[in-house]
Amino acid sequence: MDARTFASHALIAAQQGDFGSAEQLASQAYRADPREPEAVLAWGVVMSALGRYALAADAFRALTQLQPGEPVHWMNLATAERAAGRLDAALQGYERAAALGGWTPDLLYNTALLALQQGRFKQARDQLAQAITYWPVDSEIGCFYAQLLMQSGEPAALRDALAGWQHWEGWTAERLAAMGMLLLTVGDQAAALGILERLTPAEDNPPEVEMGVITMLERTNRIDEATARVARLQRLPLRDLAPEVQLRWLGLQAQIAARNEQHAQAIALYREMLARGLSPESRQEALFPLAKALDAAGLYDDAFEAATAAHVSQMLGFDVTAPTAAAGPANPVDALGVTARGARPPDVARWHEPVPPTLQESPVFIVAFPRSGTTLLEQMLDAHPGLQTMDEQRFLLDAQERLQQLGLDYPAGLGDATPEQLEMARQHYWAQVGTKVRLEPGQRLLDKNPLNMLRLPVIQRLWPNAPILLAIRHPFDVITSNYFQHFRAPDYARLCRDLPTLARGYARIFDFWYEQVQVLQPKVLEVCYEDFVTDFEPQARRIAGFCGLDWHDAMLHPARHALSKGYIATPSYHQVVRPVSRSAVDRWRRYQQHLLPLQADVAHLLQRWGYTA
Repeated sequence: MDARTFASHALIAAQQGDFGSAEQLASQAYRADPREPEAVLAWGVVMSALGRYALAADAFRALTQLQPGEPVHWMNLATAERAAGRLDAALQGYERAAALGGWTPDLLYNTALLALQQGRFKQARDQLAQAITYWPVDSEIGCFYAQLLMQSGEPAALRDALAGWQHWEGWTAERLAAMGMLLLTVGDQAAALGILERLTPAEDNPPEVEMGVITMLERTNRIDEATARVARLQRLPLRDLAPEVQLRWLGLQAQIAARNEQHAQAIALYREMLARGLSPESRQEALFPLAKALDAAGLYDDAFEAATAAHVSQMLGFDVTAPTAAAGPANPVDALGVTARGARPPDVARWHEPVPPTLQESPVFIVAFPRSGTTLLEQMLDAHPGLQTMDEQRFLLDAQERLQQLGLDYPAGLGDATPEQLEMARQHYWAQVGTKVRLEPGQRLLDKNPLNMLRLPVIQRLWPNAPILLAIRHPFDVITSNYFQHFRAPDYARLCRDLPTLARGYARIFDFWYEQVQVLQPKVLEVCYEDFVTDFEPQARRIAGFCGLDWHDAMLHPARHALSKGYIATPSYHQVVRPVSRSAVDRWRRYQQHLLPLQADVAHLLQRWGYTA
């Protein structure tokens, strides 16, 4: 055979995964004619597939000398240089390829990978966004772009990026597994579960795909299945996996161990992850769950130390993934819009609408400071056949923004809204709700989003007869729970970065709430978490009556209802499937030496609600 024939056979063998034969054939092609472009290309491709990136770069460099006007050779050279860690040389190669052939989707994708390696997160995201405009149906580019949007905490942009994903091309099992988790993140449970059921029956999934399946099983509370698949995967030789995949495998085993209350094992696995040299900004991925595992094991000093280190790592991460948020207002509460969004009595006096929506035409709103027991409250109410929840969505904020797009100043100008404008905002809200749930005749919507407590003016202007449930819990329990939680939204995560900031923010948000309650006089019922879990049925009946619901016995079994739903889009998804108990009450006392110095910040709220410290 001549050099071209050897090269052709080498590439076929590589495509079939027979890299031993591919290497032998490529070597024969190269020896037969080291100046034949097809032989040099085959050698470079096979060396790259074998992870011998320096040799691959040598081959592609030779191709750029043989055919200097061919942009693909420069891109292949740059990609090999990038894989070999020679990032400056990679950038030069990509720029040369662009000068010769323009910016193609493949070139933009690869330069985005390079930008990530260089720590230029925003540039990587922007290049992928540009690539999608050229090639909007490529699954590799689409998934990668969506994952970066998720990392930078941009839920609205993430939802937009995933629109039409079913029409993307080039799917692999690994990309489908990644897409399943992205779809769960944006609340498209039906599509995600479709992917899960497609991947679950396979007995020979590659490890990366199987890890995606296990993650989705855990996230939908199918713990027995997830545990069985972890045990099966543990029997395979995984030492040859790439370092980043090995880290993912350690984290997944730890996560399943924690769900099975094997806390010592989870702690050991998370500590092994940290010992493997995670970057400072990546350590948060092991430190936050490690803190929870240490807390569950009763190692409270170690748990607090791990949580504190996790926040330091997360702030370093935001310097890369969300620099705009990191450079935002000094007080994170300002970034949430508290100080500028209050309604005033003279403005509210001008609010009029001849026939506002009735109670039955209005949603039931659940608001709170996060980690106050709203998910338990939601699942109890959602078990009632007359209500249906949609998990946490930003549709109320979108309705507010719709009013602003109509030229109304918010909230001062809400009195200028015409009935037609108010109805347009409501229709916008209900259209978005319709993308998540289908309300049957006679059903009402349950809209649970804790920080909608910051948007009381828009609730009252659009639905003045809506029942609002405000979840209350001991401030120090709420602060503790928030401090140990790995929030991804940059503005809110910055609020939780240290206990003093969190305590001040907590107080300021409630001060804002009560100021607005006094002005707007909404229909509100305060639900005390401690009373709720202690006297569950009487409290549930009181809440049902307030919402205008007939009693239904299914409301007594929120854990059973939550388990039947599968995916629950809140951090407490794994807690709400357990029977109602008081186990989380007074958790803060484990960390009282850190919390009691903050008592002055929340003393007025402790007094208001009758708590002691």
